[in-house]
Amino acid sequence: MIPGQEAAVYSVTSLTRELKNLVEGKYRFIRVQGEISNLKIPFSGHAYFTLKDDGAQLKGVLFKGQSRYLEKSIKDGQHVICHGRISIYEPRGDYQIIVDSVDFQGTGLLQQRFLKLKKQLEAEGLFDQGRKQEINSFPKEIVLITSPSGAAVHDFLNIWRKRSFPAHITILPVRVQGDSAATEIAEAIATTRRILPETDIIVLCRGGGSLEDLWAFNEEIVARAIGRSTIPIVSAIGHDVDFSISDFCADLRAPTPTAAAEIIFPDGHEIKRQISRLQTALTNAIYNTIDSNQYRVDQNRRLLGDMNFLFTNSSLRLDHVTLKLYSVMEKRITNSTTSCNELSARLHSHSPVAKVQMQEQRLKFATEKLRYLFQKSFTDKEVLLGQQAALLDTVSPLRTMNRGYSITSKINPVNGKKTVIRESRQLTQEDMVEIRLYKGTVFCEVISTEEDLEK
Repeated sequence: MIPGQEAAVYSVTSLTRELKNLVEGKYRFIRVQGEISNLKIPFSGHAYFTLKDDGAQLKGVLFKGQSRYLEKSIKDGQHVICHGRISIYEPRGDYQIIVDSVDFQGTGLLQQRFLKLKKQLEAEGLFDQGRKQEINSFPKEIVLITSPSGAAVHDFLNIWRKRSFPAHITILPVRVQGDSAATEIAEAIATTRRILPETDIIVLCRGGGSLEDLWAFNEEIVARAIGRSTIPIVSAIGHDVDFSISDFCADLRAPTPTAAAEIIFPDGHEIKRQISRLQTALTNAIYNTIDSNQYRVDQNRRLLGDMNFLFTNSSLRLDHVTLKLYSVMEKRITNSTTSCNELSARLHSHSPVAKVQMQEQRLKFATEKLRYLFQKSFTDKEVLLGQQAALLDTVSPLRTMNRGYSITSKINPVNGKKTVIRESRQLTQEDMVEIRLYKGTVFCEVISTEEDLEK
């Protein structure tokens, strides 16, 4: 800037137009490589998307007339080379590439990771319908896992307030985008299961965005946490066209947070109106039933005639029968009393009490006699046993052996059989003998024998 001169002042429009001319003049035709994300195709048929790599993003537009020359349709996650020119869209000041043609290079890295994990979890059965839990139609406790500053939570709560449904909502704030988002979401699910076990439904809630923005809900740690949850989970992630791994694992997938609220919360006003209609219908049905029964009662009353006359006549007949019944019963009671008195007199004359007392005395006498005879027999046996024991002791061999005698037996060396020895000639030299004394036993070997010649 020249001293003393003021810098030129641009209007936004003039500056943007000048930059547009510079950019379009320098980059008349260019080729840009990147991954397609956040693709949107409105009713006009033009395709609006973001071309990105690890470091930056570039908005792109493919007009409907050019898209018909492509070999296939563009999709999120495709890795492509876009041919076109750089331009600036003046109303918003955005710079973008206007695409003339597209070279398809394959699927983007995030899309590859998404498809790989989806295939793995599907093979494990984590998406099976048999594992899905039923969603409570009238929930009382709901846990909302979301970012408290996002628009999605406000959309969800607005539907809840509009429907005036009496459910309690607990919001667990988590990051829904970024490196630590997946860990926080998985921990929030586990925390709910641990400290809020009475929860009827867990709602994972997030607004729309690109594949990168929604990537936290495509992480394996979140999918495993959903699979372990014993509380039904509703996945309300992104827009209707956005699908995440969480959508496949959850017990119910809602296209948007708003749709999730509409699915979960019945319309309280409509329920009240329905209850009112049912009350009215029930009241009318009761009144109709009463009127119908009253009509039948009136009809039957006319058929029956004068009820007072019937009741009077029946009352007289009842009195007559009652008096007759009293007379019969009184006579029967008198006869029974007389019979009972006669039986009582006969029973007294043949009272079993005296017979029982007599038998008791006889039993007592017999018992005493039996005790005496048993005692006498025991004493006699005891005396006899003493006599027999004394006699046995007199002839006992032990008594004889006590005077110095012994019993000698020959031992058979083959079978060990013992033979009592009465004569010396029963033994030969080297025979083994057993000598039993009054106390103890002696085993000996025969050296020689000698016969008693006098005998």
